[in-house]
Amino acid sequence: MEKVVVGMSGGVDSSVAAYLLKEQGYDVIGVTMQIWQDEDVCTLEESGGCCGLSAVEDARRVSSVLEIPYYVMNFKNEFKNKVIDYFVSEYMQARTPNPCIACNRYVKWESLLKRSLDIGASYVATGHYASIEKLVNGRYTIKKSVTEGKDQTYALYNLTQFQLAHTLMPVGSYTKDEIRQIALEAKLPVANKPDSQEICFVKDNDYAGFINEYLKENNLDGKAGRGNLPGNFVTLDGEVIGQHKGLMHYTVGQRKGLNLAMGQPVFVLELRPETNEVVIGNSQDVFSDSLYANNLNFMAIEDLESEMEVVAKIRYSHKGAKCTIKKVDKDEVLCIFDEPQRAVTPGQAVVFYQGDYVVGGGTIMRKSIK
Repeated sequence: MEKVVVGMSGGVDSSVAAYLLKEQGYDVIGVTMQIWQDEDVCTLEESGGCCGLSAVEDARRVSSVLEIPYYVMNFKNEFKNKVIDYFVSEYMQARTPNPCIACNRYVKWESLLKRSLDIGASYVATGHYASIEKLVNGRYTIKKSVTEGKDQTYALYNLTQFQLAHTLMPVGSYTKDEIRQIALEAKLPVANKPDSQEICFVKDNDYAGFINEYLKENNLDGKAGRGNLPGNFVTLDGEVIGQHKGLMHYTVGQRKGLNLAMGQPVFVLELRPETNEVVIGNSQDVFSDSLYANNLNFMAIEDLESEMEVVAKIRYSHKGAKCTIKKVDKDEVLCIFDEPQRAVTPGQAVVFYQGDYVVGGGTIMRKSIK
């Protein structure tokens, strides 16, 4: 009987993943990753987050119902070094990060998988809405969930071949309603628990407030750089039209909260850390016809040898757009869209698909403005 460690967040998806794997005959062990930095902060996940004490209690209750062993493993250092520090650093450099992608690659997989293999497990498993398949070329890749609205492949593009070979995702072939029904029939106590919607360590989506507090607590106030210093709002032709609060308060495509009386809706087009400027323009200006990405990771193919037509997602909620990708350097790809896309944001991931399969992806470096 093969042993599998299931990362249990206390939510219905990971709980059902554990149930399904046990039904399939695996020797299942439930594990919750302790990643919170201060137990007093755990109230921030009252709405169903994955990094507080109530998550542990819910996962423990589910494990009891399933009659599987359950443990809490400490990953506080890994989470701080690989996720929180990265999150803060990116905002300080006027980029908009995706901490869930970093957490998936370096904590939920790299760290958890290593410990799981060390205790004799063959796999780790999660409740992500995605599936893993081995292609005819021998490579592993991720396939979209049967439910487009719940698909989580975008946040998983960065996993390595080794990680994919040792991972199970049993939830990807079910809809959310089916998962909740399975949980009800299995009498799991989290069947009706609401989904988490926010970044687990940032309360009320107040990124700037979190970053300021983090810098203060870690005596890094002097290293905030221009991300927290006021500067100029400028137009594309360089005209100064107002003062901003600090680059980390803004993101590409933002319209609300600018407090600019322009007589028409205006949007953030670009953040310029070298001059501490926020570039403002109209709704047409926020579209881009191409982007450059680095920190590449390929799944379905070993590397990009020639131009390839794919569908690219430039954010989690993006529907995807047809484009052509080609290598312009060893770790840099140019993505040219068939039609201009709105709010291409440096720091976010761009993920490439062919059909339902992830080809690969990278981190958006810069864009062109139509």
